[in-house]
Amino acid sequence: MTTRVKVCGITRLEDALLACHLGADALGFVCWPGSPRFVEAEQVRAIVTALPPFVATVGVFVNQTPEYVAAVASTAMLSAVQLHGDEDPALYAGVGRRLIKSVAVSADFDAARAVNALSQRVTMLLDAHDPIRRGGTGRTIDWKVAARAAHLRRVILSGGLTPHNVAVAQSSVRPYALDVSSGVESAPGVKDPVRLRAFFGALVDRDTASDESTRATAPDPNAH
Repeated sequence: MTTRVKVCGITRLEDALLACHLGADALGFVCWPGSPRFVEAEQVRAIVTALPPFVATVGVFVNQTPEYVAAVASTAMLSAVQLHGDEDPALYAGVGRRLIKSVAVSADFDAARAVNALSQRVTMLLDAHDPIRRGGTGRTIDWKVAARAAHLRRVILSGGLTPHNVAVAQSSVRPYALDVSSGVESAPGVKDPVRLRAFFGALVDRDTASDESTRATAPDPNAH
């Protein structure tokens, strides 16, 4: 199965459209004012309404109330909510959106315990531990540890992914999805087209699928 990709920290329409053109399955919008990639709900809505169909839109929140999250999700037309703080996902069941919960992979991370602690109805996102910035740090996590979690349940791999390391991370962890932000930026919230293209070009199974598709549609030189 093709590994899905979420491009997070979107603040500009042109970046969103390029990510979709390259094959992004989801776009992430940081709805937490403490981030340099913060975007207002109305800004998100303006971008979302211009997107092609079938692209998921995810709002990233940090320790904000369920009522606030629900209001922003509605205004911004989000299809999913990512909780990136210390939230109890059970308290956000009434938001009415699919839930993703960020789990920090620190030195004492226990994959089995983390997997068992999170409801199967909530998608787990593995990221670097940073209680201040809460993501977008550019720091990688221990992929061997992440692989143990990915073996037990569906996970999204985040943390320091770049065009240079994504193929190794993808092959090592075999996650359900990859989440990239700072690794394809020229500045916080500004995606670099060259890096973004390189990231998608480096994906292992997408490259394979693309090659097979090309061979399947190419004309047979021996045909008469």
